[in-house]
Amino acid sequence: MLRTVVYDTKPYDREALQAASEDASIEWQFMDCRLSIDTAATAADAGAVCVFVNDRVDRACLEALAESGVKHIALRCAGFNAVDLDAAKDLGLAVTRVPAYSPHAVAEHAVALLLALNRKIPRANNRVRELNFALNGLVGFDLHGKTAGIFGTGKIGRITAQILRGFGMRVLAYDPFPSEDWATEHGIEYTDAQSLARECEVISLHTPLTPETRHIIRRETIELMKPGTIVINVSRGALIDTKALIEALKTGQLGGVGLDVYEEEEGVFFEDLSGQILHDDDLARLLTFPNVLITAHQAFLTREALGEIARVTVANLTAGAAGEPFLPDTALVDLLTS
Repeated sequence: MLRTVVYDTKPYDREALQAASEDASIEWQFMDCRLSIDTAATAADAGAVCVFVNDRVDRACLEALAESGVKHIALRCAGFNAVDLDAAKDLGLAVTRVPAYSPHAVAEHAVALLLALNRKIPRANNRVRELNFALNGLVGFDLHGKTAGIFGTGKIGRITAQILRGFGMRVLAYDPFPSEDWATEHGIEYTDAQSLARECEVISLHTPLTPETRHIIRRETIELMKPGTIVINVSRGALIDTKALIEALKTGQLGGVGLDVYEEEEGVFFEDLSGQILHDDDLARLLTFPNVLITAHQAFLTREALGEIARVTVANLTAGAAGEPFLPDTALVDLLTS
């Protein structure tokens, strides 16, 4: 029986993992807290830990886990920037992730943010609930005939681009590793990053967070954009310089922003802070803009995505315990091949 400690869990995590492991020899210990050096002792005598996007799995944390007997770090997400992979390899710890749980879920959420933001749906809904049926201030624009920019054409970026093409939009894309056959098939045009910023009315971010992509949306990038451009981010919060974003909203350079991620979301997103004081001044300022729509990192949250996350996580935990190969494309540090 593989004892696995699961951090930063919510009811939907527990239900999905338990359902996926009915035939697996896994003993779950679900924790509300996040994993860090301060909480690593809770994994004593566990063979594996399961972590999420805001757990802090740095070298110090990994050293503590290795000392307690942990052999496998299983991420139930695609992003892995919070894990020190070099340290994991040095310590002989396997690291796996779920690279593609439901790209449709995330892509559809990006488009939902765009539609709701452009057509002022939240504001309109609030009005009619107060019996205010006036239409002043609710003017949007047709997506048809406009130009959208997709920054990053992995699975999620490609699906987002195809949906927007379905609206009759011209779609430009930037990726250092372009998928030319796909672009030709779907009428997508690859271009350079600066041209994408200049030519698009809508820009949607679909790239991992790396040193090269950190703050790809910053003051200099925003200055290239058309006045009134809408920016959508369902990828990683730190792709955007929040302070530059706020300044662009104040001056009217940006027409709207839809965010499912935020660069300082740790300790805020996934938590119920109602009745408390929000100490993040930048997030508090963003929430005051009528043309900003924020969701709390829920783009992945569909039944299909949760089921796939659980399936892949359980399969890799089971394989790791048996010394068998992990599922294809999931291993970040694979002890069988390193």
